[in-house]
Amino acid sequence: MLAETLAAIRPADPRAIAEARAYQDRLTKPRGSLGALEEIAVRLAGAAGVTPPPMPEPAALAIFAGDHGVHARGVTPWPQEVTVQMVANFLAGGAVANAFAAQAGVSVTVVDVGVAANLPDAPGLVKRKIGYGTEDMSKGPAMSVDQAVRALEAGIAVARDLVASGARCLITGDMGIANTTASAALIAVFAGRDPAEVTGRGTGIDDETYEHKVDVVRDALRTNGLSGALISPSEALRALAAVGGFEHAAIAGFILGGAAARVPVILDGVIAGAAALVAAALDPAALDHCVAGHRSAEPGHTAALAHLGLRPLVDLELRLGEGSGGLLAHPMLCAAVRVMHDVATFDSAGVTEKPV
Repeated sequence: MLAETLAAIRPADPRAIAEARAYQDRLTKPRGSLGALEEIAVRLAGAAGVTPPPMPEPAALAIFAGDHGVHARGVTPWPQEVTVQMVANFLAGGAVANAFAAQAGVSVTVVDVGVAANLPDAPGLVKRKIGYGTEDMSKGPAMSVDQAVRALEAGIAVARDLVASGARCLITGDMGIANTTASAALIAVFAGRDPAEVTGRGTGIDDETYEHKVDVVRDALRTNGLSGALISPSEALRALAAVGGFEHAAIAGFILGGAAARVPVILDGVIAGAAALVAAALDPAALDHCVAGHRSAEPGHTAALAHLGLRPLVDLELRLGEGSGGLLAHPMLCAAVRVMHDVATFDSAGVTEKPV
């Protein structure tokens, strides 16, 4: 499935991009007056291969949940059972992601790819468990390469299913206590950064725990023999298996699945940023189908976005995860594309253009 998906991904269409830019300039507004929204519309046109691009709705949020063996190193004060408790909260509709999704008219799907518990069947829950949490990455690989591929394919399958059911925009979400530690390790490797630059305070930790968290990330990179920015897909898979989480791998697959279907993918925060680095290492063209929903307060997210060359739409100092920032950005994507569909051109409206 992974090979088939990678083979289906196409880069942005330069003709559609050129047509979209030219069309933006003919609309009844000063050129460039909508700023980043114009660039988003052009980006979506290139991804879809048509101008104007399809409206990115309905949208679907997928929250990928998994636990992490590195939690045992004391990198967060939150107990591991919070992961399964928050999954129940998502399914009951009581989380911030649910509130934001309701506001934006976005469906919510929760995907168990690695929660360290058996979850009961429930509406809105998709079970694609690869394992009961990863191993402690500071003592060896978090997962096998085979598990990493299976998690990637789980994300691809979820993307395919949501698109087949009518979704025209995908939004990444995540849940997993200690997953910012794994994110920092992935970003350090894929973006070639020092762990101290890309490790943040996650859900909120004191200075002593933060210093310990940085040391744990260093331990993980040293133990697994990882350093520097990676290039080849085989290296990317090994690094993902060494220090990633099941949800990181699944989100990377989700991104690849959306790109293969030419459906835009809105990236959430630092976990999605780390996953996008993996997806881009497997196929750089996948990035042409991604939009950075927001900039997380986590320093690693800024580093990931810089390496990916993505400009975030929202910067509200969020550090929640769940897909919250991506959900806030979705109406902006819709507005950007709506302009291309509904705003009159100077010729059609009989409005005189500014002299050149």
